[in-house]
Amino acid sequence: MFDPEELEEIRAGREDWHDDDVEPVLDRFGERQETFTTDTGGQEVDRLYTPDDVATLDYQEDLGYPGEPPYTRGVYSTGYRGRLWTMRQYAGFSTPADTNERYHYLLDQGQTGLSMAFDLPTQMGYDSDADMAAGEVGKAGVAIDSLADMEIVFDGIPLDEVSTSMTINAPASVLLAMYIAVGDQQGVDRAELRGTIQNDLLKEYIARNTYIYPPEPSMRIITDIFEFCAEETPKFNTISISGYHIREAGSTAAQELAFTLGNGIEYVEAAIEAGLDVDDFAPQLSFFFNGHNNIFEEVAKFRAARRMWHDIMDERFDPDDPKSKQLKFHTQTAGSMLTAQQIENNVVRVAYQALAAVLGGTQSLHTNGKDEALALPTEESVRTALRTQQILAHESGAADTIDPLAGSYYVESLTDDVEEEAYEIIEAVDSRGGMLEAVEQQWVQRQIQDTAFDRQKEIEDKERIIVGVNEFEVDEDPEMDVQEVTEEDERRQVENVQAVRDDRDEAAVEDALESLREAARGNENLMPHIIEAVKTYATVGEICNVLRDEFGEYQPGSAV
Repeated sequence: MFDPEELEEIRAGREDWHDDDVEPVLDRFGERQETFTTDTGGQEVDRLYTPDDVATLDYQEDLGYPGEPPYTRGVYSTGYRGRLWTMRQYAGFSTPADTNERYHYLLDQGQTGLSMAFDLPTQMGYDSDADMAAGEVGKAGVAIDSLADMEIVFDGIPLDEVSTSMTINAPASVLLAMYIAVGDQQGVDRAELRGTIQNDLLKEYIARNTYIYPPEPSMRIITDIFEFCAEETPKFNTISISGYHIREAGSTAAQELAFTLGNGIEYVEAAIEAGLDVDDFAPQLSFFFNGHNNIFEEVAKFRAARRMWHDIMDERFDPDDPKSKQLKFHTQTAGSMLTAQQIENNVVRVAYQALAAVLGGTQSLHTNGKDEALALPTEESVRTALRTQQILAHESGAADTIDPLAGSYYVESLTDDVEEEAYEIIEAVDSRGGMLEAVEQQWVQRQIQDTAFDRQKEIEDKERIIVGVNEFEVDEDPEMDVQEVTEEDERRQVENVQAVRDDRDEAAVEDALESLREAARGNENLMPHIIEAVKTYATVGEICNVLRDEFGEYQPGSAV
C-alpha cells in the first residue's frame, strides 16, 4: 500500500515524534498504566498505529470487496444498505401462552425475527412434570413439552413471514421437528421455512453443559439434521456454531474465535465422513458470537472470523459453492458483562457492544435487557434493548457504509493479530487430534478456565475497572421491577402436558416411538421418525428418553 521509501519516511517520522514530543511528556506525566491491552488482555495495544503496522497488507488478498473472497469486508455486496441486520431479541419465558404474547409484542414494536429461549428442563430433554424439572419450569425460557405447546407459541404468527432462531442443542432435532410440524399445519411449504437451530453440542461439553447424549450419537443426530434439511428445509440454518458461551465462560476473543472455528471444522469433517457432500450443507452453517466491551477488538474478531473461515474451508475442504466459504453470524451482547450494580449502566454497555457487532458486519443481533443480571427481562427493558438496535440502525449512520473501520491502521493491525493468535490456537488443537480430542483431554476447558481466573484476579486487584462494581460505586441502587415466573405458572404447565397425554391417541404415540427406536438402532435418518412422533403429540421427554435408552447419557469426566 505504501512504497518502501514512504515507509522509511514514516518510520523515521515516528521515531522523531517519539523522541521530540512523547518523551518529554512521559518524563513529566507518564501514562495511565505501564501497558495497554485489549479487553481480554489478548493483544497489547500500541501508543500509535501508522502505515508501517499494515505494511504487508495486500488489499485484494487480505481484504477484497464486500461479497467477494476472502469476505473480510462482509459476505454481502451491499452490506446494510440493501438490508439491515435482523433484529432478533432472545425471548421466551413461563408458559407458551405468555411467550406468544411477548412475541406479538416484539413484532408489533418492530422486531424483524424471533429468537426462542427454552427453559432448562426442555434444554435437557425433560417434560415439565418430570422430577428433574421441579422448580425450573419456565424459569430460563419457555417450557415446551409437546407439539401443542409449539402451536400456542406460534398462534397468529405465520411461519412463512418470520424467521425463528431456537437456542436448543441436545433436543434440537425434536424442537425443529415441532417447528416443521407447525409449518405443515399452517400450510407453509417446508422449503420456505427460515430460521436457525443452535444444535452445537461440542460447545456444550466445553462451556455450557446442557448435553444429553455422548458425542458420537450427538454427532450422528447433527449430521442427520444436516442431511434432512438440505432436502426438506434448504433455507433453514442447521447449526449455529457458538462461540458466545465460550466467551461467557471466560475466554479471550482469540480463544472464542479459534475454538468456535475449530468446532466448525469438526462438524464439517463429521458430515463428510457420514457421506454428505460439503456443498449440500456448508452454505447453511451459521455462527454465533459474543459482542463484548472493547469495540475495536470485537470488530477485528468479526472481520478475522470471516477471512479465516473462507481460508479454512478453501484449504481443508475445497468446496465448489462460494457460499460454503461464507461465514454468516448472529451476535448477542455479553451477558457476563451485565452488572447487578447500577443496572442503568448496562444500557450503555449494551449499546457499545451492539455498535461493535454492527461495525463488524453481523447478520442478526440480540441486545440484552438491562435487568438480565437479576432476572428475566421485563417488557420495558426488552423495549429499550430493541430501541437500542433501532436507534443504531436509523440514527447513528453506522449502517450507511460497508465495513466503515476498514483501512484503520489500528483495526487492520488488530485484525491480523487476532487472526494470528487464533490460528496458533487452532494449530495447538490440531496437534491434539482436533476439538473432540482436545475436549476429551480437558485442554480446551483448562485454557478457558485459566483465562477466566486471570481476569477475575485483575478485577479483584482493580487492574481492570468495572464501573459500579470495583470503582465508582454507590451505597445503594434503586429498587426495580423484575419479571417473575411463579409456582402457579409451573402448575399450569404441568397440568397442560398431562392433559395432552390424556387426549392423544396412545397407540399412535407408541408406534411412532417404537419406529424411532428401531431407526436409532440402525442407520436411518432420525428426523422423519421424530417428526412423525411429535405429530402424534409424543412429548420432548418421551422422545429424548427413547434416544437416551439407545444412545446412553454423557457423564462429565468420561471419555468424550
